[in-house]
Amino acid sequence: MVATPLGNPGDITLRALEIIGEADVIAAEDTRNTARLLSHHKLKKTLVSYHDWNEKERAKELVERLRRGEKIALLSDAGTPGISDPGFDVVRLAREAGLKVIPVPGPSALTAFLSASGLPTDAFTFHGFPPNRRGKRRNFFQKIHGREETQVFYESPHRILETLEDALEILGDRTAALGREMTKEYEEFFYGPISEIIQKLQGPVRVRGEVVWGVRGNTGEISAEEEETLESAMEQAVASGAPLKAAAKELSARFGVPVKELYSRLNGIKKRRPD
Repeated sequence: MVATPLGNPGDITLRALEIIGEADVIAAEDTRNTARLLSHHKLKKTLVSYHDWNEKERAKELVERLRRGEKIALLSDAGTPGISDPGFDVVRLAREAGLKVIPVPGPSALTAFLSASGLPTDAFTFHGFPPNRRGKRRNFFQKIHGREETQVFYESPHRILETLEDALEILGDRTAALGREMTKEYEEFFYGPISEIIQKLQGPVRVRGEVVWGVRGNTGEISAEEEETLESAMEQAVASGAPLKAAAKELSARFGVPVKELYSRLNGIKKRRPD
C-alpha cells in the first residue's frame, strides 16, 4: 500500500520508489496519473487499473497474483490508498487469505490538512465525503452536531459552497479550516468562522481540485472570533424585534451555546437598548 504525492512529485518517499521499483505490477487508481508519476522518477512498470468501478473483481485477480508469489504495489491517485480511495477490498481479501500486506507510509491529504489547519488535533473524526444530496447531508450534520472532537471531511470543488452553507446552518458558525491544492503551486488555506470562509470562496477564488475541510467540535465554548460574530447576531436579533426565545433557539443551533444562556444575554441587550 504505497502512499503517493498529493501534487508535488518531490513528496514521494525513497522507500516508496524502492518498493515500486521491486514490484512485479502496479495497481493504480488511474493508470494515466500513475504513469506520469513513474515517468517523473524514471520508472517503467506494468500497470493495471484498480478503481471504484472494478475494485471487487480486480481485487480477486490481484489476490490470485499474490498467491502466485508476485509483488504488487497499490497506488491511489494521490495520498494513501484505502483512505477514501480504493484499497479496502484487496487488503481484506489478502488478509483473509493470510497474505502479507505492507503499508508504505507517506503523503495523506487528511493528515497534511490537519497538521496545518489550526484546528485541535488531539482527537478528530474523519467522515470522508458528506452525502451528495442536501436532505441527507443536513441530516448527517444534525447527527454529528454534538460531537466534541474536530470533524474533518473531503469535498468536491463544485459542491463545497452548498456543503459549507448547510454546515453553517446546522453546526453553527464554528471555527473551521479549509485546504485546497495542497502541496501544489496554488496551495491555499482558509481559517476562521464558517461564514467567513464561505464569503472568501464566493469571491474571485476559483476552487480547484478536491477540498479537505474541518470544523471545531461542539465543546460548549466558542472562539473570540465566534464570540464577536455571536454578539453581532444577538444585536441584530434584538434590533429586528424577533421573539427572544425563538432567537435564542436559532442562535444556539448556530453557535452551540446553551439556549438559556443566550436568552439571558438577549434580555440584557434588550434592556440596554434605548426605548
